[in-house]
Amino acid sequence: MSTSFSLQPGCIVEFLQDNQPVVAWILDVQGPRLRVFTAGQRELKLPLSRVLPWLGPQCPAGSSRQDMLDLLRTHNARRDRLAEAVDALEIWDLAQGEVDEAEIDWFASLVFEDPSPDQMAALGRKLLQTKTHFKFSPPKFEIYPQETVERRQEELRKAQERERLVGFGQDFLRGLWDIFCKRKNTLPQPDEEQARRIRDLLMTRIANPDDRDSDALWKTMSQGLPEEAHLPLHLAQAWGIVPPHFNFHLARAQYDWGPEWTDAFAGDVAALKERALAGRREPTAEIVTIDSATTQDIDDGFELTRSADGFRLRLALACPCLGWEFGSPLDRAVQHRFSSLYLPEGTSHMLPEALGTDFFSLNAGHDRPALLISFDLDAEGGLRSFTPEATWVRVTANLTYKSVESEIAEGAPGMLRDARDLALLLREARIREHAVIMDQPDPRLMLRGDPASPEVEVVQTESTPEAQMIVSEFMILANKAMGAWALETGTALLFRTQNITLPVESAGVWSDPVDIYRIINNMGPSILECEPKRHATIGARAYAPVTSPLRRYSDFINMAQITARLTGQGRLLDQTELESLLPVLSSRAELVGQVQRMRPRYWKCEYFRQNHKKMRWSGVIIDPGSVLVTIALPDIQLFLKAPRKIFGDKIRLGQRFSIRIGKVDPLNNEIKIVEAWEEE
Repeated sequence: MSTSFSLQPGCIVEFLQDNQPVVAWILDVQGPRLRVFTAGQRELKLPLSRVLPWLGPQCPAGSSRQDMLDLLRTHNARRDRLAEAVDALEIWDLAQGEVDEAEIDWFASLVFEDPSPDQMAALGRKLLQTKTHFKFSPPKFEIYPQETVERRQEELRKAQERERLVGFGQDFLRGLWDIFCKRKNTLPQPDEEQARRIRDLLMTRIANPDDRDSDALWKTMSQGLPEEAHLPLHLAQAWGIVPPHFNFHLARAQYDWGPEWTDAFAGDVAALKERALAGRREPTAEIVTIDSATTQDIDDGFELTRSADGFRLRLALACPCLGWEFGSPLDRAVQHRFSSLYLPEGTSHMLPEALGTDFFSLNAGHDRPALLISFDLDAEGGLRSFTPEATWVRVTANLTYKSVESEIAEGAPGMLRDARDLALLLREARIREHAVIMDQPDPRLMLRGDPASPEVEVVQTESTPEAQMIVSEFMILANKAMGAWALETGTALLFRTQNITLPVESAGVWSDPVDIYRIINNMGPSILECEPKRHATIGARAYAPVTSPLRRYSDFINMAQITARLTGQGRLLDQTELESLLPVLSSRAELVGQVQRMRPRYWKCEYFRQNHKKMRWSGVIIDPGSVLVTIALPDIQLFLKAPRKIFGDKIRLGQRFSIRIGKVDPLNNEIKIVEAWEEE
């Protein structure tokens, strides 16, 4: 410690408290500690290690407390004034190239001839304040080089901005919460940068509630607000930066909803079309398709002939992978989307619409590239052989489920009736392989009126079981066949597996809610794998999805693998390469699949919220439970739970009740049953 003064009673010293210098009067020296009196009128014991390396002046040891207090306050005020006059940046500039570190008296020699204790202390205080240029490492000050100064200045600027943001943001978020709770309707006005930072913070927390980078800032700014799961969403809605029914699942999946995402790929799309058209050839089959009337991305069709000894079925699958450049920006964007989304508020396609609903879609009146799988089946639907080929087909008609159902019902012989017969044979064969088939209503959710606040309507769609069976069984046949083909040819494909053992009695077609619930509880999820394994509920030894390449990236990959093997064109991935893709694909499948599962559920909850005061709903007990009863609402395709006491003392499986709904929270997926009456 460079000083002409010594640590003895009456000497004025300084120490750091809360990173600020504090003046103190030494009352007594007690070995490694000092007993001191501060300008704040506190008496405390101070370790010698905490004394700053500037001492003095020395005052009379026997001074009264008031005299000590007056002197401490006088010196403290003087030091504050002197520190204001010290140019720390000039000192830093003078020190550059001289030394890397030095004690306080060396710095004093640069600006003072004979510094007083107050001047020394003022200089020390100034260097302590200038943290961007000096670092205090007792008893010396380190002198930062230019690059370190620039970095620390930037850090300080950011810290100051953050402090300013936090101060404003806390008040702003509290104001938003008050607006959300309808306690007030005015807000402090943020500047442009504050608005941007707060908006980004809210959107980040909506999309990723566990985001580590924003966690500290969020916790600080939201301090004092309720620990509500959807607090960021509520605040964003109160601010008006997201609509009332914002799809937060979509945000969490980072899925671009509208078609605008394709704008950046217009050139890629045009080039892809040219490459595909370069391989155009005369169609080798004429096919029809069966879909709903609203389907735009049509990816499968067929032609069928029947003879006395069996069926010749030709299945055509859209082939959008022609000329595709894997690893390109367009490919990465499509892989990220992973699947088309079909939600009550609309559809968002996996592929650019110029490809998925136009160029590669099996639209009537057009020739299209396709994977054509020709099946030879016996009169009982047994598979004798099949052959895949990459070719072109002509689409003669786009039929609807409704029109096909009507034509079959009329009973006139023809291809559609033959298709129904073959599909029935295929289904029966799968059931013999212990397949499980669920036959249940498929209600449609309609959003009417103002998009910002729509009225939700549940519409029971017209049943078309035979038309849907045709499409379903033909597509299952194709996926099973390509799974077997992959094993025969050694082609690496993605397989959809469900490698479980179901009770033998589970096999069949089920429509009763009690049966469906019982069987579902025995079923495990299906997963994507690169190893062929059984798919129990479908009744397949190997199942490689390839029939929806316009809608699912897993099918797209498989289609590309198959056509590359058949044509020798395009890059064929081996097993190792495909396995390396699997974690990414599985992750995207889960995130995007969650949107597809949860968003209709949200609108069903909203339907209940809108109608619970005026409507009752019919349900079936599917699990009596000991504490909670599970009831199915078949017309809405929903399972609900409620306390057993609501349903009375005697509850049995299959019992029917009318229920009344109370509180509904669509965001948290909560529907509360408050009353139930047994139906006659």
